[in-house]
This record gives sequence, structure tokens and C-alpha cells, in this order.
Amino acid sequence: MVGKGAKGMLNGAVPSEATKRDQNLKRGNWGNQIEFVLTSVGYAVGLGNVWRFPYLCYRNGGGAFMFPYFIMLIFCGIPLFFMELSFGQFASQGCLGVWRISPMFKGVGYGMMVVSTYIGIYYNVVICIAFYYFFSSMTHVLPWAYCNNPWNTRDCAGVLDASNLTNGSRPAALPSNLSHLLNHSLQRTSPSEEYWRLYVLKLSGDIGNFGEVRLPLLGCLGVSWVVVFLCLIRGVKSSGKVVYFTATFPYVVLTILFVRGVTLEGAFTGIMYYLTPQWDKILEAKVWGDAASQIFYSLGCAWGGLITMASYNKFHNNCYRDSVIISITNCATSVYAGFVIFSILGFMASHLGVDVSRVADHGPGLAFVAYPEALTLLPISPLWSLLFFFMLILLGLGTQFCLLETLVTAIVDEVGNEWILQKKTYVTLGVAVAGFLLGIPLTSQAGIYWLLLMDNYAASFSLVVISCIMCVAIMYIYGEHSSLRPPVTRPLARPLCLVGLLTPPLSRAPELLPGHPDDAGIPTAPLLSDLLALRLSCHHLPPGSGPPPPPPESSSLRVAPGAECAPPPAPTARGSDEA
Repeated sequence: MVGKGAKGMLNGAVPSEATKRDQNLKRGNWGNQIEFVLTSVGYAVGLGNVWRFPYLCYRNGGGAFMFPYFIMLIFCGIPLFFMELSFGQFASQGCLGVWRISPMFKGVGYGMMVVSTYIGIYYNVVICIAFYYFFSSMTHVLPWAYCNNPWNTRDCAGVLDASNLTNGSRPAALPSNLSHLLNHSLQRTSPSEEYWRLYVLKLSGDIGNFGEVRLPLLGCLGVSWVVVFLCLIRGVKSSGKVVYFTATFPYVVLTILFVRGVTLEGAFTGIMYYLTPQWDKILEAKVWGDAASQIFYSLGCAWGGLITMASYNKFHNNCYRDSVIISITNCATSVYAGFVIFSILGFMASHLGVDVSRVADHGPGLAFVAYPEALTLLPISPLWSLLFFFMLILLGLGTQFCLLETLVTAIVDEVGNEWILQKKTYVTLGVAVAGFLLGIPLTSQAGIYWLLLMDNYAASFSLVVISCIMCVAIMYIYGEHSSLRPPVTRPLARPLCLVGLLTPPLSRAPELLPGHPDDAGIPTAPLLSDLLALRLSCHHLPPGSGPPPPPPESSSLRVAPGAECAPPPAPTARGSDEA
């Protein structure tokens, strides 16, 4: 009995359920459930958790922002996450194949593919820049620590005194005249910013002036695509083994940086800026909009990746349990990363004698300007720089694996014959080569402008539209002609669907290039459409595709005990006689 129970848990069944042979021999499955959970965590926990959430929390009321953030997690994130996992697991198809339930909505699947394509192109460019900084950190002195380089200008003013250029030594206090200079941002350009703009990017004057392709970035882009391809060469069989490292080691690095950060002078001040609540901001709609935007973007809903990864689950896996674990892990990581970021920024602000708000930043400005500059103040700074950029690489790769697998699985499932199943490796290679070629313009001198343009608009309002249509299609269109829910809920679903679709975004959250403000932003998801998804998550998908469903009393696609929806009304005796 003990062995049987253990085997049932490995199969993904709930504890009270017998082990079932529900593998998909044609498409394959995850080696075990840990691989699926780690892959999903790596997909959800990405660069945005490190370079966007801490800044949003600081800007929107500190600790007070946690309240709308976790409200949105409960009423928006987890229901949508669970809906996509159960949808993909039931159909055992990618983001295109699942729409055999209602072919008229197949355009939703194509929309998911387009979103994943856009994100996959520019996301790997960000990874390649992290690779470049990682390789540049393999030196005794970080190249962005001082202003004595050929690319530096007269406006450059470093936080280190050139007389203290000794390996591993703590920098001395800044001279009064230099400290005065550093306190006037209009008169100062940091060496890390000049390294980023004038050396790494060789930034052009405008978005239309592409200039030359930066060959070092092009080489790093090739390295990043080769790494992604090799990790996906056997599909989920190979990527499922890689995530044991790529999904767990970032937490080791975060912990190391956290321990080092909180021991620095001024770290407590930075953390207080991050956590001090400003309760009056809860009344602002923009704060709730930013919370919804971050939840929606961070979890990866409507990208197609969740459906794709769940399609390789065994049919009776407890996806409700997985959705709660992964969603909470993702949000907890965002909060934890805030302590890591602001402890170092607090130390930097204390060293410069300025307010923390003067050094706080987000996006590329945090990852490649502010944080690297703060690392130069630490003893043995190249070591901390190597750890930080290695963590960024692993966080990016975890998301990139799923983006590429989403496209490959959609193509293979759409063709569906034995030949393409046997040649899936070549499909993966073809998609990787296409992604590399499409990413070349982003390594030009104007590439960062296009990267931010794609980041702001590729996965923004389109995610809202895709999610709304998906909720309506599954619950209202597909469910209308099946036993998806008891008839009593149908009159309620109709007005909710209309209101959810017509609810406008609450606000926009701008993403800024250091020194070049961009008025582009990321719209937020409508709250009512997410409440509609919460109602949807209480119901089962009916039979129609995939492996035969189990009897109702043994189905593991049900919700947790105590949260079941009302069962369909039993047929009356008269109805039974007529039948």
C-alpha cells in the first residue's frame, strides 16, 4: 500500500486517488511533477520580478502597495493561472491545438503565438546584454567603476576616488567638492551610465538611426540562442532537467546578495524606503492598476506558455495545487528581490550622501546602470557583479525556455503528423535561428529604442484582450453547449462577460530608458474580467478532446475540498422515465 500511494503521488494524482495510466505516449510528459513546477516557476519568475516590482512597490506607497498587490493575486492572478493550466492539461495540446473545442476562437491561439514571438525576440537580447556584462565582470577592476576610460566624457564623475584604486579595498570617504558635484544630477553622469550608453550600446540619436550592429552584442546574442536551443533540444525531456539548476540557483544568488546587502551601512534606510507604507495612496486608482499590471505580466497569463507547459502534464495531475504554489512563489520572490535591491541602493545613497529616491530606478536603468554602480562600492566588486549578472541570465533563460517551447509545440501540434513529431528538434532549431535573425536589429545602435518599444506594447493591452476572449470562449461559448456548469449560472455569465470586455484599463505604468524618457506604458488588466475568470475556475472542462475523463468522483481536475461548485441538478424521475 505504501508503494502504491507513493507511485500515485508521482503520477500527480491527489492522495485519495488511485494511480492512473494517463501518460501521453505520442507527445511525451514531464519526467516527474517537480520538473513541471520548477519550469513553471522559472517561467513566471523572470527579470520583471527583480527590476520592476521593487520600484513599483517603492513608487506606489511602499508596504501599502502589498495590499492591492495580494488582492490582485487572489482575485486575478491565481484564477487565470489555474484556468490556463487546467485548459492545457485537459486538452494535452499547445496554445493552437486547444482551440479545437471552438475553432472560431483559434485566433486567440495565434494571438498568444504572436505575443510569445515578440517577447522571445527581445527577451533574448536582454539576456545577451546580461551575458556581455557577465563576461565584462571577469576582471580585477570593473570597467564602469572609474572615469578614466576612452569613452568617458567631461561630465563623468565616479563615486570612487582614483587614488583608492586598490583591489579589494574599501573606498575612502568622498572629498567635499566631489560629494557636492555628485549631489547635482544635472552636472554628473555616472561612469556606469556612460559605459552603458557610450560603450555597450553606442546609443544613436533617435530610433530611426540604426547605425552599426554592435558585434560584441551580436556574439552574445548567438551564445544565448545556442544555450536555449541546447537546453530544448529534446523538448521537455531536456529542459525539465536543466530547470533543476536554472530555477533554483537564482534563489541562492538572491540570498547571498541579501545577506551581503543587509550588512552594509545605509541598508536599513533603503529597506525602509521600500517598505514604509503610505496608506493614502491606496485610494489612487493608479496604484491598483500597477498592482494588476504587475500580477498579470509577471505570471505570464495569455502568453500561451502556461497552456503549453500544462499540456505535458499527466491527465489527472492536481493542477489546482500547482497553480497556487507557483503563483505564491512568484509573488514571494518579487517581495524578496525588493529587499536585495533596496539594501544595496540604500548603501549607495548613504555613500553618496543623497536620498534613496535619487538612485532608485527600474528596468534597464536598474539592471545595467544603478545596481552595477552600487556594486562598485563593495569590496571584491567583480565577484558580486558576476553573481548578479549570472542571476539575471538564469532568470531570463527560465522564461525564454518556455517562450520557445510554446512556439515549437504550437507548430508541431498544428501539423500533428508522425513526421514532424520525429523532427521536432529541427523545428526547434528553425525557430531558434529565426529568433536570432529577427533579434539582430536590436543589437544595433538604435536597438534599445526598439527593445523598449516592443517591451511596452508587445505584451500589454493585447494580453487583456486575449484573456477576456478566452474567458468568454471557454465559459460562455464552449460551456453553453455542454454540461460545463449548472444552468442557473448561465444568466449571470452573460452580463459579466459584457462588462468584463467593456471595462477599460485602469492606468499605465511607464517604462523609461535612462536619460531618454518614453511615454509608452503597459495598460492593466480589467478587474471585472479577472473576477469572471475566478468564477470560471470553479468549473470542469467537459469531455471532447484528450484522454477519456475519469468518473466525476475521482477527477483530480476538481477544485480543492470545500471550494467545489454546485453539481448539476439530478434528473427527475419523470425525466428518467421519458428517457
